[in-house]
Order: sequence, then C-alpha cells, then structure tokens
Amino acid sequence: MITFYNEQIQSFLDGMNRIQERQAQAQLELTTGLRINKVADAPDLISDLLAVRSGIAHNTQIGQNLASVKTETDTAESVISNAVTLVERAQSLGAQGASDMASAQTRQQLAQELGSVLTQLVNTANTTVGGRYIFGGDSDHTQPYTIDLTQANPMSAYAGTVATRQVELADGSTIAISRTAQDIFDSPDSASNVFMAITGLRTALLNNDSTAIAQSLADLNGADTHMNNMLSFYGSVQDRVGAAITFASQYDTQLRTQLSTIQDADETQSIIDLTQAQTQQQAALAAEGQIPRTSLFNFIA
Repeated sequence: MITFYNEQIQSFLDGMNRIQERQAQAQLELTTGLRINKVADAPDLISDLLAVRSGIAHNTQIGQNLASVKTETDTAESVISNAVTLVERAQSLGAQGASDMASAQTRQQLAQELGSVLTQLVNTANTTVGGRYIFGGDSDHTQPYTIDLTQANPMSAYAGTVATRQVELADGSTIAISRTAQDIFDSPDSASNVFMAITGLRTALLNNDSTAIAQSLADLNGADTHMNNMLSFYGSVQDRVGAAITFASQYDTQLRTQLSTIQDADETQSIIDLTQAQTQQQAALAAEGQIPRTSLFNFIA
C-alpha cells in the first residue's frame, strides 16, 4: 500500500485553518461588538466579567427600589406638610376659642371645624401609594385608623405595626424610609400626640371649658413641634434618596464603562484583523497553486 503525504500541502491546510479561525473571530467581533463571546475567548477575564455584570444587575435593582421609595417619600413629605398646616389651623381655631369674647355657640362652631381638621388628619394617616398604606408600618395593607366623631374618643386604636423597612443605597449603606401613623399622629408621649391634643381641644370647646381650652392649646403647641420634626425627617429622607438615585446612576455609568473595557471589541482592530486574514487567505490560495503535485505515475515512471 502506498501512502501519499505532502508536507507542503499539510502545512498549507494547517495555515488555512488558522487564517479562517482568525477571520471568523474578527467577523464575530464585528457582528456582536464583543471580543468575549465565549469563555475560551478570554478565560482569564471571565471572573471579572461576571463580577461586573452582577454589580450592574444589583445596582439596577437598587435604582428601581429607590425610584419606588422616592414616590413614597415624596408623597409622605407632601401630605405631612399639609398636616402641619392642619395642625396650625387647629391652633388658630383654639386661639379663637380661648378668647374671653368667645361665646358657647362660637365654641361649638369651632369644635365642628376641629372635627373636620381631625378627619382630614386621619385621612392623611391613611394615605396610600400603590395600594399600600405608607404610614401603616410593616402592615401596609391595613388601614391605620378610623374615626367616629359621635364618640367621646373618636379615634380608633392604631391598626398597623411598627415600621422596620429600610432601603439599600448603592454605596452599601441603608436608611430607614418611613414612620408609622402612630409615630406621627398618635405618639405614646402625650406631649407630642397630635390626635390627643386636637381631640382634647375639641372636647374642651364643646364643653365651653376655658381652662381645658388653655391646657389643650399648650398640648397642641407641643404637637405642632412634633409634626414639624416629622416633616424634617421626611425632608431628610427625600434628600438622601435623591442623592442615592444620582449616585446609583453615576455608578451604573462607571460599571458599564468597566464592562465595556472588559468585553467590547476594538472595531478598528477587528476590521484590520479581518482584512489581514482575507489578504493572507488569498495569498495562501495563490501559493497553493505553486505546490508541486505528486501522483502514482511519479512512482512507476
């Protein structure tokens, strides 16, 4: 048996395979825009690539969470600001009722207005965003309060729970994002209990009790200070969330730049590689035509 083996032809075939592999790689990079399309393309960079991709996914989730929290805190700040105005309105009504010139009938009318103020504050305590009671603590699907002005104590007990929710920031820290309606309006500390102060003032006006009216006004001043502190809390959360959203956006840009550095193809270099491969292929084909051919007749001649 005679085996024909031409080292020049085998060398040509091996060279053509290498040229075609370079050509295919350059074409793939131009098509996908990536220089890493499979693990074998850069095994030493895969761990870095996966880490950056994971970082982008995590940061994206943080950004989405912050956007949701921003809607909640913006709403909370707005309604608490309105609640502060309502408390100030209650103070004004109480001051009118405390006047020696105020008749029992006038005080009855002022008490009715305070009932309206109290109802609006309860509505504030029951504010919802996206179907959630934002002041309900961790039981955010339970309405915190109900009110019945026909009762001596018109306010229900707080039906929510404590607030333990926090949001993660892009720098890895966390912040508390809410207070409960109980924290805001119905504090265990009577000196800052808004509902108690307004209910007490309303009762004093209904009873035409000047001494009780004066005491309730003093309590209401403490409640007003407390409400302004709650407003400051939500203003601070707004600022931190806004800054965190900006940071997350900037960090996303940084991560994506890092990802691009790792995986993106150099388009110019890929074009050069493709052109060179095509040129080499043409040259190799031309050279292949010059390789001497050996046949059976060369052996039997």
